[in-house]
Amino acid sequence: MTLPPDDPLRVGHARFRAGTWAREADRYARLARRPQRPTTAVVACSDARLDPQTIFDADPGDLFVVRNVAGLVPPYAPDRGCHGTSAALEYAVRILKVRRIVLLGHSGCDGVHAMIHGPLRNAQDFLGPWMDIAEPVMWSMREPPPGTSVEGAIEDAVLKLSLENLRTFPWIRDAERERRLVLSAWRFSLATGELSAL
Repeated sequence: MTLPPDDPLRVGHARFRAGTWAREADRYARLARRPQRPTTAVVACSDARLDPQTIFDADPGDLFVVRNVAGLVPPYAPDRGCHGTSAALEYAVRILKVRRIVLLGHSGCDGVHAMIHGPLRNAQDFLGPWMDIAEPVMWSMREPPPGTSVEGAIEDAVLKLSLENLRTFPWIRDAERERRLVLSAWRFSLATGELSAL
């Protein structure tokens, strides 16, 4: 299928080729000649409003980005199932040997909203079970601190749970213990652009 000339992706690519590519062609050529060597892996939400490369003003090749609904990290579960996030983490840590993993949550997360209010009726095949990973945080939730919404407190708790889940992966836990890997969790405010560490 041929894209129409006014397709937004086609127009955006033309802008990229005329602007960024024209200025950065040598950099892309260098990147193409060698394997990727990012030092940081970022696990972030798939939310279209959240772009880790933009938020961190990173260059191509700087970040190994893993995105999924709510930016969740499931617990370590080596079975024959398909585990996209776990596979990406294993690749980042064991093959690319990144030196840090950043969990990047954000305000107004639709995945957390779906967990609190129930997934949409037409999205229960995968969304409900995926968000079940984080559901335990709701049962242990106390009154949020002053100035924090319940949803914001749950978003923070989901980030903390994902941080705990990272440490269930033996090769992540060992690398952190041996100081070859640093783990952190940050929350980005869509409204203010501020980044806060948990």
